[in-house]
Parts: sequence; structure tokens; C-alpha cells
Amino acid sequence: MANRVTMTICGTEYILVAEEDAAYMEKIGSMVDTEMRSLMDSAHMSRDAAAVLAAVNLADQLTKAQEGAENLRRQVKTYLDEASRAKSEAAELRRKLQNAQNQNNRRG
Repeated sequence: MANRVTMTICGTEYILVAEEDAAYMEKIGSMVDTEMRSLMDSAHMSRDAAAVLAAVNLADQLTKAQEGAENLRRQVKTYLDEASRAKSEAAELRRKLQNAQNQNNRRG
């Protein structure tokens, strides 16, 4: 179910329709508002220029976060593969130990 959320970004009111809940959308709107205001205050640029630069900055952050997440996924997969190999090796060693113990018991 889509939610209608009204938010103010840099003094302009926007009505957004999204599947996410209102609190989440307000958080996103606040991020955009903060980024734009920061750019407008520090670089003394127009609202339109701040909106474009904010979009570029946020897209950059998103891309870096996605790349970081992908790197973590690869690391976790490597660790899981290593753990699986270690588990298989341990099972093989237990089997060999059991066989050796069985042979010792037959001799003794």
C-alpha cells in the first residue's frame, strides 16, 4: 500500500507517494534537505545547483556503500568456503582417526 508523505525540502513542500513508511520517507527527505542546505550555505549556490550537486553527492555515497556491501559479501563467501573446507578436512581427519583406533583395537 502506497503512503503519501508531505515533506519540506529547502523551504518547498513536496508530496511523495511511496511504499515505504512515513518515518523512513521523512528521514530520506531530511537527508536531502540537510545536504542541499549545507551546499547552499557553504558554496553560496542556487537551489537548483544545490539540488543537482546533492543528487550527485548522494549517488556517490550510495555507489560507495553498494561497492562496500559487495566487497563484504565476497569476503563472507570466502570465509564460508574456507569454513566448509575446514569442516570437510576435520571430518576426514576424524574418519582416519576412527579407522586407526579401530585397527589398534583389533590388534590389541
